[in-house]
Amino acid sequence: MTDDDAREHRAGRTGLVVKIPEAEPTVRGWRERLDPGAREGVPAHVTVLFPFLRASRIDGAVRLALAEVLAAHPAFTVRFESCHRFPGVLYLAPEPDGPFRALTEAVAERWPQAPPFGGRFDEVVPHLTVAQGHDEAALANAEAALAGGVPVTARVSSVALLVHDGARWHERASFALGQAT
Repeated sequence: MTDDDAREHRAGRTGLVVKIPEAEPTVRGWRERLDPGAREGVPAHVTVLFPFLRASRIDGAVRLALAEVLAAHPAFTVRFESCHRFPGVLYLAPEPDGPFRALTEAVAERWPQAPPFGGRFDEVVPHLTVAQGHDEAALANAEAALAGGVPVTARVSSVALLVHDGARWHERASFALGQAT
């Protein structure tokens, strides 16, 4: 959910994320040092959709629609077993990533005016960002250290709506996923 573009973090920006508290013991220290989002209050997470609608547009009807869209997807278990890279970014890769992709696709289909990452990428790759905006040595150091902390297994049962107040991100709501069959 993080981005080097400061305009993405203005008051009223929102994002939908799956919080991964099980990863915090492994990634917290690295994220606090190497991920600006962590310093703004964003927990370890996998982004479902960012940016979402402006906070001023999220009313009861939008919340109800979010609850319906997300409840149509079952809760699931995910493992983070390895680090991967985007240019300038170190992340943990979720396995399986299909359920995250399905959540993103469902929300983006319901709100086409809010494409994932503003439509900047041809493919959205689910990931848990550990570091971004640092040199190769910092990323390599974090990656080597994380090898001893994985795998991390997590149960995914909800999606959080985060809102930026101009300085920090705060959870405004949480939406339950449906029950696995």
